[in-house]
Amino acid sequence: MSVRRLAEASVQPASFAFNRANAAAAKQWIKKYPKGREQSAIIPLLMLAQEQEGWVTKAAIETISDMLGMPRIRGLEVATFYTQYQLNPVGTRAHIQVCGTTPCMLRGSEALMDVCRSKIHHDQFHTNDKGTLSWEEVECLGACVNAPMVMIFKDTFEDLTPERLAEIIDLYDAGKGASVAPGPQNGRTGSEPASGLTTLKSEKAILKSTRDREAREAAKAAKAAPDAIIAAPVPAPAPVAPSNASKPKTDAPETSPALKTPSKTKVAPAAEKAASVSAPLHSAANANKAAPEVEKVSKQRNGPKAKAEPASAFKAPEAKAPAAKPAKPSLDDKNRPAGIDRPAAVDDLKLISGVGPKIEGVLHTLGIFTFAQVASWKKAEREWVDGYLSFHGRIERDDWVKQAKALAKGGVAEYIRVFGKKPV
Repeated sequence: MSVRRLAEASVQPASFAFNRANAAAAKQWIKKYPKGREQSAIIPLLMLAQEQEGWVTKAAIETISDMLGMPRIRGLEVATFYTQYQLNPVGTRAHIQVCGTTPCMLRGSEALMDVCRSKIHHDQFHTNDKGTLSWEEVECLGACVNAPMVMIFKDTFEDLTPERLAEIIDLYDAGKGASVAPGPQNGRTGSEPASGLTTLKSEKAILKSTRDREAREAAKAAKAAPDAIIAAPVPAPAPVAPSNASKPKTDAPETSPALKTPSKTKVAPAAEKAASVSAPLHSAANANKAAPEVEKVSKQRNGPKAKAEPASAFKAPEAKAPAAKPAKPSLDDKNRPAGIDRPAAVDDLKLISGVGPKIEGVLHTLGIFTFAQVASWKKAEREWVDGYLSFHGRIERDDWVKQAKALAKGGVAEYIRVFGKKPV
């Protein structure tokens, strides 16, 4: 990936501001993100700035970063990472991005670049003499099946020949770019084969295939029907009417005639296998909750079911104690270092680079409110506070202590003197 740098200072404007329409659009974009996550709006806001100015200026990056309350270096990281942002002035009427990745290269994208070299400028990122056109080679733009292709602003132009690209460039240079229809330029529809559809031409073929599949599935289901009947649960025997003859009273359950002589009924293999395996003491079977078919087969094969052992025979495994959760910030933390004192005044800790509203809230919960407190931190205090942060190590990485010392000594003026920039 090539190194992306901001344009030279000589072409950078002194300031940036959204126009009225884009300012309203920026507010709407920011509202789409949850509270505390507004910085995520930097990507669409940078695109708004590019659409307004034609390219992304340093002033635009800094202004948008300040709008979102994020360090300017973070805004620069985003702008220089994504190739969709133009960091140098481009053509006022068209900036042509030519895909040079393998599928487009195999289909002739190098010839498209030769057209750009001859009609715009020999080198990338340079405008033509009138300043209306510019071009660059980029990585995959996602229309590989219709290669080769280019992108102009937000539109893609696919299935290009050198001659057709030359015509498109001339139209944009003449201010008639809106008359060019985006998409395939050879009459192709969508991403179908260049020679036209070869399959799925008729809905009848699809419907016939569907009917044939349904017929095969029905035949297969009919063939498997006998097995399904065998596997069906054996119906429970009808209740026997009580006899008028006197019987001796007994506590034992009355035995059904079906259980005296095992039935010859064929049973499903799965149920037969399940009935032949002794259930563990703690299973649902011993709790009288077995599936009806398994219980029935068991009675047929083995006679009346033996009395289940009492539930107390099974001892449930001891539950493990849950893992301890991370401690929440608290002034009563017994590990609180002695160097963390409770202050009488409050400073804006967000002036320390790396401290946002959320982290400032954590620090306040820990009893940290002033620059002087942070400036006095030793290793013990730094490690203790770091343990409460979601991302560890930022105290050392951003050197909070050095920043806090400057702010505690002379405020913003001292910070500028030490670091050469305003606190962000």
